[in-house]
Amino acid sequence: MKNLLALFIFMILSAAALAQEWQSLLEDSSFSKWTGRDSKPPGAGWQVKEGVLHRAAAAGDLVSKDEFLNFEFEFEWKISGKGNSGVKYRVSDYAPLGAHVGIEYQLLDDQGHSNGKVQKTSNGSLYDLLPPVSVKKLHPAGEWNSSRIVVQGNAIEHWLNGEKVVSVTVGSEPWKVALAQSKFRRAAEFGTKKGRLLLQDHGDEVWFRKLRVRALSEQPAP
Repeated sequence: MKNLLALFIFMILSAAALAQEWQSLLEDSSFSKWTGRDSKPPGAGWQVKEGVLHRAAAAGDLVSKDEFLNFEFEFEWKISGKGNSGVKYRVSDYAPLGAHVGIEYQLLDDQGHSNGKVQKTSNGSLYDLLPPVSVKKLHPAGEWNSSRIVVQGNAIEHWLNGEKVVSVTVGSEPWKVALAQSKFRRAAEFGTKKGRLLLQDHGDEVWFRKLRVRALSEQPAP
């Protein structure tokens, strides 16, 4: 009995050690946690009102000040009709592709945008590499969706409205095959580096709210 209790306490402490506290990325309706590219001020097209971040006009990408390797990132979003945007992570300098390159969680109006007709560029996909599950729960353009990205070590998960839609291990055979067929194929280290989060300005209106992140430690070997 004592051994079981000790194991239970160990499991609780280990789980707590793996995850730090959640931090809001949109505190006080300000850009205190974000910059534009190359540490420039966020573009005027990004607007914050009553806890909602809106890409209302040409603005450039929005980049987190902090870098993350292993993390959990939750956010709610909605997209304009025929809209295209994305959330990139582990954004870094991947030679020979250059800086501001990262893995992307595609945000898209699947019904109105041509990318929705191609699975590996549709909503929830790991953009240009891996498609989401064939059946997913996606609310239409103009309605709020909730998403979650979990990255721990080489394991990546994309979640959409409470359901896991992508799961892959960086460096695995499926990853290598997908990378070799993608636009990122020249960057052998693609997706492996600690990097920033990036909210994409793809030319369309998109809204975000309830953005929060917590750093994770790499899962210890059993």
